[in-house]
Amino acid sequence: MSRQLKLGAFLMATGHHVAAWRHPDVPANAGLDFAHYKRLAQIAEAAKFDTLFVADSVAAPTQDIASRMARSDHFEPLTLLSALSAVTEHIGLIATATTSYNEPYHVARKFASLDHLSGGRAGWNLVTSDNAAEAQNFGRDEHIGHAERYSRAREFHQVVTGLWDSWQDDAFIRDKASGAYYHPEKLHVLNHVGEHFRVKGPLNVARSPQGQPVIVQAGSSETGRELAAQTAEVVFTAQTSLASAQAFYADLKGRLPKYGRSADSLKIMPGVFVVVGQTEAEAQEKYETFQQLVEPEVGVALLGRMLGNFDLSKYPLDGPLPELPLTESGQQSRQKLLTELAGREHLTLAELGRRIAGGRGHYSVVGTPAQIADRLQEWFEQGAADGFNVLVPHLPGGLQDFANGVVPELQRRGLFRTEYEGRTLRQNLGLARPGNRFA
Repeated sequence: MSRQLKLGAFLMATGHHVAAWRHPDVPANAGLDFAHYKRLAQIAEAAKFDTLFVADSVAAPTQDIASRMARSDHFEPLTLLSALSAVTEHIGLIATATTSYNEPYHVARKFASLDHLSGGRAGWNLVTSDNAAEAQNFGRDEHIGHAERYSRAREFHQVVTGLWDSWQDDAFIRDKASGAYYHPEKLHVLNHVGEHFRVKGPLNVARSPQGQPVIVQAGSSETGRELAAQTAEVVFTAQTSLASAQAFYADLKGRLPKYGRSADSLKIMPGVFVVVGQTEAEAQEKYETFQQLVEPEVGVALLGRMLGNFDLSKYPLDGPLPELPLTESGQQSRQKLLTELAGREHLTLAELGRRIAGGRGHYSVVGTPAQIADRLQEWFEQGAADGFNVLVPHLPGGLQDFANGVVPELQRRGLFRTEYEGRTLRQNLGLARPGNRFA
């Protein structure tokens, strides 16, 4: 079968547009409505998406403008995906868990459990936290610095994957006749002692159906790219043009041989914000409906958060983006992307905030199913992507539009599956099942 692209459905409660919760077709309480998420999961699975992806933050926004934004209440991702595993059969379940404000044993245990519950469909989005407010919920006055966050993340990954190999695949025999529950020689104690962690092990969960859940990352800074080349199996990234996406793709794939890895062992899936209409005019009208709901102060608050946790409220809305220091608490790659966008298009602060209200710096396509498929095909075939993490303005309507329009168009072109290839996330993504390092 010819190479086919991969699709992830990025589920952000009411939708990816910052004003989505105000749209009449969107349930305003979506963040805590399981029936809503169940419907989304079943729409995506019926369309043969590879994954559902749920982002996370372990801090609620408290600034004054936060009361105008629907980001304060939502499910904890692993709890949500565990519930969704019972109402789906094939689609992958990827949750975010920070390495800055968790312990490796907890993360290893939870994702191994999700992999068992789902029959081998779990993925861990390893992040270092770009929300400085999280620090004060975990006994710290200040957020961990950028370099230390990545040092901790690298060791965190070593511990988690080591714990996932605590047991060989056939360690548990559970033989009632002999009384042997497992083979002692197939148990491996990690005994990790490092700069950031001391973890003895073993994990009290048997090796999971995928061997190990799929490792996902989203860092695009120099440090983030190097960590991804060493450890990630899927990378989510924000790119605004074909050329920048091609450069990122070539750079990251080019780093893999240093770690003894092949190009196929890492799937790069840029985010793409899509608004689908039967005609281009209809799609633009849909998009403008959301844009008109963006209050300038809300757009600027979102912008400040995405630039790296800066308070931009003291700057004039009709003035330029101020010069900001390199963020230590946020995503340095996203800061660079948005700063370059503001300079290239000479956008005021309010214009830039409104501009990113939907895609948040991701590539955006507003058009018909054929027009959107054209852009996805171009990126896929010209060395910019292995697939896409799909962002829609509102849920469930935006996801249904994509499933009903764009997916059939991609299938007609032979670019996307009509049936799932296997039962596990690894099988559907075309990723190898890792062997046990101790076996």
